[in-house]
Amino acid sequence: MTRKVDLNADMGEGFGPWTMGDDAALLDIVTSANVACGFHAGDPDVMAKTMRIAVHKGVGIGAHPGFADLKGFGRRQLPLPHDEIANAVAYQLGAAQAMAKRVGGTVRHLKLHGALSNMACVDRELARACYEAALQVDPDIVIMVLAGTVMEDVCRDLGCAWAGEIFADRAYNDDGTLVDRRQAGAVIHDTAIAAPRIVEMLKNGAIIAESGKRIPCQIDTICLHGDTPQAVEMARGVREHLETAGITLQRL
Repeated sequence: MTRKVDLNADMGEGFGPWTMGDDAALLDIVTSANVACGFHAGDPDVMAKTMRIAVHKGVGIGAHPGFADLKGFGRRQLPLPHDEIANAVAYQLGAAQAMAKRVGGTVRHLKLHGALSNMACVDRELARACYEAALQVDPDIVIMVLAGTVMEDVCRDLGCAWAGEIFADRAYNDDGTLVDRRQAGAVIHDTAIAAPRIVEMLKNGAIIAESGKRIPCQIDTICLHGDTPQAVEMARGVREHLETAGITLQRL
């Protein structure tokens, strides 16, 4: 059973005067933060504020690049050329690095957002384009991948540092991909269900799909979404459950 694991959340997803999620409260609970880079959400001020708090609380900082789709929150698939997407990933990582440096931090990892992530977890060439772009900017960056998908295969081929991620609040298909958000039960809102399920996955070293199928994988980090009304309660409950099970939470 995995005895040490990172707990991450997507955040910095407000824009101007509009806020999404309670990032300050989440940063008291998680060990890593995936900060939106201004394309699907966020802006320079939101990025700086989020990263400044993360640095103060000793939380690891990650870049969370997505499609340039504020209206769709980066959850709409855009059929763009791979080179264009790769440039967008490099651009967003550079912005994250600049903002992190300004507040006294560093960007340790990169995690694709939303529709871009969903596409890359089944499209090997897209994943390679995104990850090669990031590694050209920072060869030492840790790539956070959806465990058990082609993302992981691509990182192994590239020989880069990577971390396998599972989701506490999302249901899985039998191929290790996430159940589409438009389907009932895709997002898990009950901590009493999510927390024991995560411990069971760690014990088995495997994703447990909605069907009950077990998909063996390397689990380095657990994600909680910061944009749901129950995000803070969910994060606190999952953390407490993990610690009760004897699992140490540590950042990547």
